[in-house]
Amino acid sequence: MRLEDAVEHAAALIQDADGLLVAAGAGMGVDSGLPDFRGTAGFWRAYPPLARLGLAFHDMACPDTFESDPRLAWGFYGHRLALYRATTPHAGFGILRAIAARMAHGSFVFTSNVDGQFQRAGFAEDAVVECHGSIHHLQCTRPCCDAIWPADGVAPGVDMDACRLFTPLPACPRCGRLSRPNILMFGDGAWLPARSEEQYARFSRWRTRVARPAVIELGAGVDIPSVRRMAESQGVPVVRINPREAAVHRGVALEMGALPALQLLAEALGIDKNQIRQLSA
Repeated sequence: MRLEDAVEHAAALIQDADGLLVAAGAGMGVDSGLPDFRGTAGFWRAYPPLARLGLAFHDMACPDTFESDPRLAWGFYGHRLALYRATTPHAGFGILRAIAARMAHGSFVFTSNVDGQFQRAGFAEDAVVECHGSIHHLQCTRPCCDAIWPADGVAPGVDMDACRLFTPLPACPRCGRLSRPNILMFGDGAWLPARSEEQYARFSRWRTRVARPAVIELGAGVDIPSVRRMAESQGVPVVRINPREAAVHRGVALEMGALPALQLLAEALGIDKNQIRQLSA
């Protein structure tokens, strides 16, 4: 299918919907300048000190590292926390908000990303499911209780030559033990899921009200297919946006990055550029 025809098909799937499900993976953040961790090579480009140590993403995204080398673990997550706080979401987020503004039930976001970029871009906190948790929230490493709290008080200082935290290690306010991000990691038996479970419950209530959903999936990979499964489970065609492995069984594929694809969709839907600018500000 020609790109022009694919965009028109995607616009037609969106046009008459009464609610928008945005299903987003890591590729959504690339146009904002966030690193792409696909493959060990991509991860090591973003973190050269870890390349020298021979540590891959799954080695760092692991609760055991907080036990064996907490300053290295918090060097990695502290750098990411500071990076996400400093990152401005790209204009594609504003386009999604503009699309949803036309619909009776607005939008809900389902994302495997832990970066908080949707909330930063103006999506409502109570209309987002973060299925793998959030780097902007913490829990006890033990954990000593079920508490999850905001990471607002953590100001990480990281020596990026070694990827090590040099500021005080964040502590659990209840027991004083090391705290960690409330993120589902590899081999993680200590993750506290209550916050994400509450998000799922809100999504279920929203979904029962939406009779004609549109689903736009962006930058979702196949290695951990949580986002793709959610998108495909809605019983409607999926608009799949991905520069790689974009084929979709039911729906339309736009084999490109999130921002350029959303810009084409906005044009096809006749969305005013001033509205996009306002929603992206």
